[in-house]
Amino acid sequence: MRVVFMGTPDFSVPALDALASAGHEVAAVYTQPPRPAGRGKRDRPSPVQIRAEAMGIPVRHPVSLKGAEEQEAFASLGAEIAVVVAYGLILPRAVLDAPDHGCLNIHASLLPRWRGAAPIHRAVMAGDAETGVCIMRMEAGLDTGPVLLRAEEPIEAETTTGDLHDRLAALGARLVVSALDRLGLVPEMAQPETGATYAAKIDKAEARIDWSRPAEEIDRQIRGLSPFPGAWCEIAGERVKLLRSRMAEGAGEPGAVLDGFRIACGTGAVEITEVQRSGKRPAAARDALLGFRMPARLD
Repeated sequence: MRVVFMGTPDFSVPALDALASAGHEVAAVYTQPPRPAGRGKRDRPSPVQIRAEAMGIPVRHPVSLKGAEEQEAFASLGAEIAVVVAYGLILPRAVLDAPDHGCLNIHASLLPRWRGAAPIHRAVMAGDAETGVCIMRMEAGLDTGPVLLRAEEPIEAETTTGDLHDRLAALGARLVVSALDRLGLVPEMAQPETGATYAAKIDKAEARIDWSRPAEEIDRQIRGLSPFPGAWCEIAGERVKLLRSRMAEGAGEPGAVLDGFRIACGTGAVEITEVQRSGKRPAAARDALLGFRMPARLD
């Protein structure tokens, strides 16, 4: 099929690769404009732009699709279908209706649970036992369209958002190729009215650890915010990101260091297994602790 691909972050890249490998003609790629990044704050193209240019695919990055000129430019591509995954712009009705077969979205949850911007983070932070990917026909509502295909993915006890991100990106890539192969042959199932939840964008204010909370919640917070933005606490005046953890035995005053990197919480305890100290790379907690004096209690 003649496809317009619309995506921006790393999560979107496997789907672009899969569509091209399956023999679909990617007429153009839409992505977010380059943004200042890094120490020099130079404009950095998105991962999708970098990949598309390496593949020789034309790239467009309008700041909005609301104007008639941009909508006409989109329609002029003559796409049979658009595939959207973590693009970052609202698609107006004129864009949704332009391709012959409309627009399909790869959404990283089992809809209607976790509609919205941060479905992977929220599933881990909520303690969900499983999540997955849905291929959904896009409509005016926020992730409310009918679902063509879905596939489940378990969330294990020590899974982080980063782990799940990579697995779901690969799963979504496989699933969207299957959806295009079977377009018109699989029923489009309306989402049920019950069970809908909203995956709000992650606020950095959610990242600081409050050791008075139950261990289960802190463990999910650490894993759910890893690797970005990274849950954190202060240790001897240094801000340290906590990237991996697991439930542990033990109890004590909230924040008490029981041994190594096993910390008492409001109820129960967690063991921190991977951290990132300021200005350093992520490291196993046991290695990061070498030469580092742990206080008796963390704030």
